[in-house]
Amino acid sequence: MLKSVLRSLAAASLVLLPLTIPAPAHAAESLPLAEAVSRLPVETESRDGYDRSAFRHWNTGDIPDDGCNTRAEVLLAEAVEPPTVEPRCQLSGGRWWSYYDQMWVTSPSGLDIDHMVPLAESWDSGASAWTAQRREAYANDQGADASLVAVTARSNRSKADQDPAEWLPPAAEVHCRYVAEWVATKLRWSLAADEAEVVALREVTASCPGQTVTYEPAP
Repeated sequence: MLKSVLRSLAAASLVLLPLTIPAPAHAAESLPLAEAVSRLPVETESRDGYDRSAFRHWNTGDIPDDGCNTRAEVLLAEAVEPPTVEPRCQLSGGRWWSYYDQMWVTSPSGLDIDHMVPLAESWDSGASAWTAQRREAYANDQGADASLVAVTARSNRSKADQDPAEWLPPAAEVHCRYVAEWVATKLRWSLAADEAEVVALREVTASCPGQTVTYEPAP
């Protein structure tokens, strides 16, 4: 009797065991910038059917119970000097470094949260075929530091929805970093690039010896 009970328990544990094993994490990869650029699929882009509302943002962020949306969570994560968090996640004070234009910002209202690869550009590059849930995940992606960047409103609005063939940060000394983060975001989300974009990326890359790209595929 005892043996049959033990066998039953062992069999049950074997059935349950696979359910307790977590899914394997996506491995991060680091590679030279030039090689990363070469991995981008080159395709013709189309903005047909694009509507910004197809990308729901900002949602409740990575910590739904903190009362902060994605924008506020990014501001808190990137603050050099943390702001005061008031009721309903109202932020005041604090200090941020806008790397696009190398400026200090001391008011949350002076900052925009830039999508490294703009929503419209992501639509052109493959997001038009995604589900609404995946577009929401993209628009609120805090899983990679480069995906969402707190920068001055002026620099973000100057960039708008342009790719590196049309716009680079005003501070020339950050072009290598910017291009690396652009490419990392596209690889993370399996987005394509058009020919003019790839040409521009290669031109910048030529001046960036030693620059690497690190990315982890999005879930």
